[in-house]
Amino acid sequence: MRLHTGEVSVRVPATSANLGPGFDALGLALAHHDEIEARVVDGDRVTVEVQGQGAGDLPTGEDHLVVRAVRAGLEHVGAPHVGLHLRCLNRIPHGRGMGSSAAAVVAGLLIARALVPEPGALDDVTVLDLATRFEGHPDNAAPALLGGATVAWSDPAGPRASVLPLRADVEAVVLVPDDTCATRKARGVLPPTVPHADAARTAGRAALLVHALCHEPTLLLEATEDVLHQPYRAEVMAPTLRLVGELRSRGQAAVVSGAGPSVLVLQPSAAADEGEVARRAALAAVHGGDGGWRELRPGIALDGARALHVGEASAAR
Repeated sequence: MRLHTGEVSVRVPATSANLGPGFDALGLALAHHDEIEARVVDGDRVTVEVQGQGAGDLPTGEDHLVVRAVRAGLEHVGAPHVGLHLRCLNRIPHGRGMGSSAAAVVAGLLIARALVPEPGALDDVTVLDLATRFEGHPDNAAPALLGGATVAWSDPAGPRASVLPLRADVEAVVLVPDDTCATRKARGVLPPTVPHADAARTAGRAALLVHALCHEPTLLLEATEDVLHQPYRAEVMAPTLRLVGELRSRGQAAVVSGAGPSVLVLQPSAAADEGEVARRAALAAVHGGDGGWRELRPGIALDGARALHVGEASAAR
């Protein structure tokens, strides 16, 4: 198989999953991107340069998550083992519920797509399937790949996702703490079963949330109410849940971002100034000042992951 040897540059957005009641189903792409440049090199040597988030801590060889995803994509289409050189500019915070691992996986799979002569063999359906095998569920991978707000689900044929017609005046704000929390730890405190009443209430709120995102953002506060997973996570991220509660008491549609501990606030753009005042007051009330929390206002990424440049040269492998 002949692979492209020119440089491939991929840009992938951060994501926030769940959005409150949409547990393991709803997700949102945020315009806060990682950028990865890759090229095939002679032999089978792998080198990874990391700047930004994770620099000095992440693997710099075969164990790097982007490399593992590239390998999975190439193996899926029957491409041979090749050497790789990657340069990663990581802006997405790690371990804070903003989809950094999903971004790395999707980036690697899109690099593989760009390297092969028949990119259709790694179409979006296939990439979502392969990414879900890494992630365990498609709620982060779907918006990272497709952009915007997505609803993802699985059936016997595999994971699927659809992009929602998001209202243009919905804004997202993320409050990022200094502390981190591993996804496995956040999921580990969830009970194996929940009361039927909680499940029924969550189903109604998730349906209302889709309506609010697409048609009536003034309903976001009611629509983001969750009793299915967030209350249990207070055990491992109490400051996050205190902040969520304080923000909601001030009329802000605040939820745990993904597995946390970041906090996502959804709001109509017309309420942006009011929301900023409420967030400052909530942080002061709960933590005193900012308490080590950083506010990001990235905007919503309507485009998902994209290969920005693919070299034209190719070589036999």
